[in-house]
Parts: sequence; structure tokens; C-alpha cells
Amino acid sequence: MRRLFLAATVPLLLTAVTQLAPAAAATPSCAAVAVPAPPGAKIESVTAEPKTAFCQVTVTLTHDGHDHVRVAVALPDHGWTGRLQAVGGSAYAAGNFGAPLEQAVKDGYSAVTTDAGVSENGLDTSWALTADGRVDRTLLTNFATRSAHEEAVLGKAVTERYYHRPVTYSYWNGCSTGGRQGYSEAQNYAGDFDGILANAPAVEWTQFAVATLWPQVVMNNEHDFPSTCVLSAFQKAAIQACDARDGVTNGIVDQPDECGYDPRRLVGTKVVCDGREFTVTAADAEVMRKIWAGPADERGRRLWFGLPKGADYTWLAGTQPRPDGTLYAPGFPVAVQWVRSFLKKQPDFDTSTLTYGEFAELFRQSVREYDTVIGTSDPDLTAFRRTGGKLLTVVGTADQLIPPGGALVYRTQVDRQLGGPQRVNDFYRLFLAPGVQHCGGGDGAQPSNPLGALVDWVEHGRAPVTLAAATADGRAARDLCAYPRVSRYTGGDPASASSYRCR
Repeated sequence: MRRLFLAATVPLLLTAVTQLAPAAAATPSCAAVAVPAPPGAKIESVTAEPKTAFCQVTVTLTHDGHDHVRVAVALPDHGWTGRLQAVGGSAYAAGNFGAPLEQAVKDGYSAVTTDAGVSENGLDTSWALTADGRVDRTLLTNFATRSAHEEAVLGKAVTERYYHRPVTYSYWNGCSTGGRQGYSEAQNYAGDFDGILANAPAVEWTQFAVATLWPQVVMNNEHDFPSTCVLSAFQKAAIQACDARDGVTNGIVDQPDECGYDPRRLVGTKVVCDGREFTVTAADAEVMRKIWAGPADERGRRLWFGLPKGADYTWLAGTQPRPDGTLYAPGFPVAVQWVRSFLKKQPDFDTSTLTYGEFAELFRQSVREYDTVIGTSDPDLTAFRRTGGKLLTVVGTADQLIPPGGALVYRTQVDRQLGGPQRVNDFYRLFLAPGVQHCGGGDGAQPSNPLGALVDWVEHGRAPVTLAAATADGRAARDLCAYPRVSRYTGGDPASASSYRCR
């Protein structure tokens, strides 16, 4: 068990399998407790509110007088196990005050989350700019790094004072932005958590937040907007071409980066959608080729990863009809808001006007101005390893919102920094989930209890070699393998986990 020193310090799968003995003390009364302010902050208020099955203590703090950060700590009325679980956010929301917090309480955790002083609406970036049009660095720092750390500090302080005993083990649980926050904690505040579950992490933020605008840029510059039917036809054709590469035909492209399907093979094919017939054109195929290939600069040099082949395209590359019936590409909202608020600093900027050259410059600007603030890409996890922390990540290979290449690049950098995959796997395990979408969903086998696997690793030293997973309908099972190994079909019933091996 690690000792943590208080002075130094968007869809989730939350149920843990390993239980500590519940606290034996009588249930405390739901009342505010006095807590010290984290360094650099000032406590504005502490309030308590009884909820169903728990007491919620809310701490409000500020850093410069204009930000007002809310940190909520949910404390079980009965059955607290001694564990703390911090809940992450999604898109531009720093936390989640709803179901994930309540589920953590049901599982015996004291739970904590924060709004970082920004909107709880994940697509609202109205907080990004000050009245004079400059980026609000206080709020951006809160959202990027500071508030997740303060969430840990205050979560422990409130819990200890409420139950009159310290937290025994502390965990981070997040996906997407919550995944990025977990990596930020491992990189910047190594002693905050014993275990970090950080799925589909939005690491390399400054690259991905611009790169996911690429499909809109391609369609507007090529003046071609494939219909839903045509885009679906490309998706299905890629699956059909590359599905069986892993030895079994199950409607899933296991490793999209190794799928060599050329969309030009579909030119001339007729598809029908809503009673209308469309013919796939060469222009359509070129749009799809560029979207799959990923963003490039003015000289054609690749900047980042594209939409995984076989993955759903709706959010990144989906088109919509105008009143006159013509199609347009609205663009991925997270990328649109990043460009508008943090790069162009114009909330009404029309991203559909961007040329290829302007897009490439925005990509470089994003990295240049913000990588040290929110990039979350420092591969030096020496301190986290030294404290005994464990980091577990699940990434879906069919994730269209945050293509899996970013997480793989980061893991490769950590391997290079810290001595290779075997040494890194001692404290950091990455699991690729074939056919799984962003934070879950899709046709692939979904991991059933990654948090439970992390708890077992932290508290009993049992590092997960595989993660149990099954399709949403329960008809097929397939264990996920720890990187760099991948799951391969070895024969037998394709719906049985025993028919696959990690290689």
C-alpha cells in the first residue's frame, strides 16, 4: 500500500470487484467540514447537502478572484470501503456530477468531481475568452491540469475529516477528457492516485483537437460532400475487405492502420438511401481516401491520424442537408470550438472557410501555443512509477472521436523513455479493444470491469494480462490483450474467448 501525503498533494465502467472492509464507525452527520485550501487557491465556501444514500460536501475555491471552482465530494452514508474515486469529465466539461459520482458511492467509494470553474456543458467554451478577447489562462489552466489535482487534494481532505480516518486507496476514473486528466495526473502529480483508469485518453490534445476537423476541411476544399449512403458504403467496403485479417470474420477491423483497402475500388457503385440512388464518384473516393489518411500539411506531409478504417464516421465526417437539399459538413464540435475559441479567438468563426494551408497553420499554432498547457504528452512517468502508481487504459480501435493512434504514439514514447514495453508494463498497461468505439459501444467485445482489474492490481499486485470482455448483447466474448500483444483467433467457436490467444 502506498502512503499518500496530503500536503504534497464523458460513458464509464465503474464497478470494482475487490472490496475492502466497510468503515465500522457510526454514520457521521451530514455537515460541512473545515479543509485547508490547496496551494495557490482560496476557499470561498464549504457546504453540505444530504442526498439519497450519501452526503455531498461542496467546496468552492478561487485562484484569482474571478474563477469560482466547485468541487463536490460524495460520502456514503453506509459501507464506505476506505477508497476514494475521482471522476473525470468529457469534451470541455471537467467533471460529472451525475450518474458516475452516484455509482462510485454505490460501490463503496467516497467520490469526488469538479467543474474547474467552467461550464458543465461539454460543448460550451464561452468561458474561454476574457471580455477583451484574450484566452482566459486561469480557466484554461484549471481545465487542463490544476483542477484535477485539486480534486484529489480536496477529495482526500474532506473524506478524512468526515470519517475521521484517512483514505486507504485512491483512484482516478475517466474517459476521453477524463482519460486525458488521468494522464495529466500521472505526468504532473504522481502522488495523487494509487491507480488511474484513463480510457480513450485525449492525450496529444493540441494535435487531435485540430486534426479531427480534417474531414470538414477536405470536403469543403474538394467541393464534394458524399451522402450518408456513400459514406456508409465506404465503411462497409473497408470492413468486408479487412475483416478476416485476424483469422475470423465478425464484422470488425481489428487493426485499421493495417487495412490497405483503396476507396477508389468503389467508384461507379450504386447505393440507395431513403429511396434515392447515388453513384459513388471518383471525387467521393478521393474525399474518403484523404479522410482515412489523416491531415496533411501544404506539402502533403502527414500531420496526424485519420478516421480509422471501418469505424463509424457520423461525428467527424457526417454530412447534413441544407434547406435547399444540398449537403454540407458541420465539422466535429470539439474541434470547431477549439479553433474558434482558442486559436482564432472568434466565437463565431466559420471553420468551413478554412483552406488546406490555413488548416496546417492552425495545427502548428495549436501545438506552439498550447502544448505545454494542455498537450498532456510528457512521456516521462518516472515519478509515477517510483511512487508505485498503476495506470490502466482501454482504447477502442473503432474510436472515431479520438483515433487510437494518439494513445499508441504516447505509449511508444513512454516505452522509449523508460526502457521498453516490458519495463513499462510493470506499472502502465494499455489494452486495445477491437471494434469498440469511443468510451464503449460498437460491435466489438466491451471490457466488463477494468476498474476492478485496476483495483486488484493496486491492492493485490495482480497485474492484468488480459481484460475480460463481451459484446453488448452477451453473445460473444473475447479477452483484450495488454499492449504490445494483440488478440488472434486460433480456431473454434468465434464467440468464445477460449478461441483467441494473445500474441
